[in-house]
Amino acid sequence: MTLYPNLILDALKNVKYPGNGKSLAENDMIEDDIRIDGNKVSFSLIFDKPTDPFIRSVVRSAEAAINAYISPDVEIKDNIAVKYRKPVAEKPANPLPGVKNIIGISSGKGGVGKSTVAANVAIALAAKGYKVGLLDADIFGPSMPKMFGVEDEPLYMVNHDGRDWIEPVEKYGVKMLSIGFVVDKDSPVLWRGGMASNALKQLISDAWWGELDYFLIDMPPGTSDIHLTLVQTLPITGVVVVSTPQEVALADARKGIAMFKSDKVNVPILGMVENMAWFTPMSHPDEKYYIFGNGGAVRLAEKLGVRLLVQIPLVADICEKTDIGAPTTSALMADSLTGTPESLNPEAVAFSVLADAIVEECDKRNRDLPPTVKVETH
Repeated sequence: MTLYPNLILDALKNVKYPGNGKSLAENDMIEDDIRIDGNKVSFSLIFDKPTDPFIRSVVRSAEAAINAYISPDVEIKDNIAVKYRKPVAEKPANPLPGVKNIIGISSGKGGVGKSTVAANVAIALAAKGYKVGLLDADIFGPSMPKMFGVEDEPLYMVNHDGRDWIEPVEKYGVKMLSIGFVVDKDSPVLWRGGMASNALKQLISDAWWGELDYFLIDMPPGTSDIHLTLVQTLPITGVVVVSTPQEVALADARKGIAMFKSDKVNVPILGMVENMAWFTPMSHPDEKYYIFGNGGAVRLAEKLGVRLLVQIPLVADICEKTDIGAPTTSALMADSLTGTPESLNPEAVAFSVLADAIVEECDKRNRDLPPTVKVETH
């Protein structure tokens, strides 16, 4: 009697796995290690887990099939080894392994200029030579495509490591993604919380962000499902809280800071930004008019024991340049490329100071505190 591997495989086609009624071959349970030595045959069967209740019966059925369909003289009893599939690797704790620092830009309420701050500080960091990414996480009010002047830019896929990824749009040295690229810019986003959270996760995990020094997240205002999704998806290095000096804005800023400081979230506060700290007419740059109050965020930062990173003036130029897709700090990027001195307008200088302060606070936080971990879901 001459034995050969295909003869063994043909016999095993008659063995069904009780769990689903399919053959061992259909379940990919036969290891490619059939060994024949005279009448002695040995090989391995693969099971998903050691606790599979059908292991013993499948092995005995395989032995019986070989003796029945080939010959009772085949020495197979106790020669079938049992192996287990390697468990599917768990998703990494950080879906952005190439990113050194993940910074949330947050605000307690809308209308305080949070997105303007996020866009300008991202460009300011890029102008200083850092590799920067920016995620527009304001699912229901995406504004970054307009601020960067790329509203009509199509998204492309790029292949890395044998997989297709979303390629972020790059402008002013910043890699940027927003849900605004895939929805009608003139229609509201009418999604339930779960849909919004899943879309946000896709922008994070299915995009090729590559190596970044800073990954900024323009968070939606307030506290919401999106905030919980972010802290459950990413180990955020720290958060920058934006507010105006107005008491109404400061009250909401307190709530936002309390959320991030809570035991369940526990994300460090890198500092506060007082936006629209005063109004300065373009024609009279030395004049200051405190339209929304004077120093409210300064006092709140001191009371809460967080650093006031910068005070940014309310200047019409900031709004105008953002509306046309050329944020104030794009001048800094142009200067960095041409080698000329930095733009001297006060708002660009303020964002440059903010970028330096964020770098300093990140370095201090990474030196003094353990790495932030994702919030576990329960």
